[in-house]
Amino acid sequence: MVDVSRTFMEIEIEGKRAYALFDTGSIRSYIRREFSSDVKRKITPFNVGLGGRIYRIMEVCLVECAINGLPFDIEAHPVEDLGFDEEGRRIDAIIGALAMEKWVLIPNPKTGEIDLTALKRREFTEY
Repeated sequence: MVDVSRTFMEIEIEGKRAYALFDTGSIRSYIRREFSSDVKRKITPFNVGLGGRIYRIMEVCLVECAINGLPFDIEAHPVEDLGFDEEGRRIDAIIGALAMEKWVLIPNPKTGEIDLTALKRREFTEY
C-alpha cells in the first residue's frame, strides 16, 4: 500500500543534492540547516515536532530548489535534523502543502511521483 500523503524524491536545494519528503500532511516546509540560504528573517517563534524531536522555530529562509532541472523557490524553516525514512535514508527537506500548492506540485499516490506539468510550463493561475 502506498502512503497517499508522503512522496520521497531527489531534488536540489541551493545547488546541493537533497533527499526530500513531499508531505501533504505538513503545511510548512523544513530543511536541514546545512541547506539554508543567507536570505533569512526572524519570525514569531513556534514549536513543532519533526523526526521524533520538538524544535523551537525562530526563522524562515528563502531557498532555491529544482526538480529534474526545473527551478522553484520555497520558504523553509531550518532545523538541525529531520530524521530518516523507513529505509534509513536521511531526510534533508520536507516540502509542505503550501509550497506544493504554490508551484502546483501534485503527488501521485499510485506511482509515488510528482506531477511537474505546471512547473514545466511555468504557467500558473492566480485568483
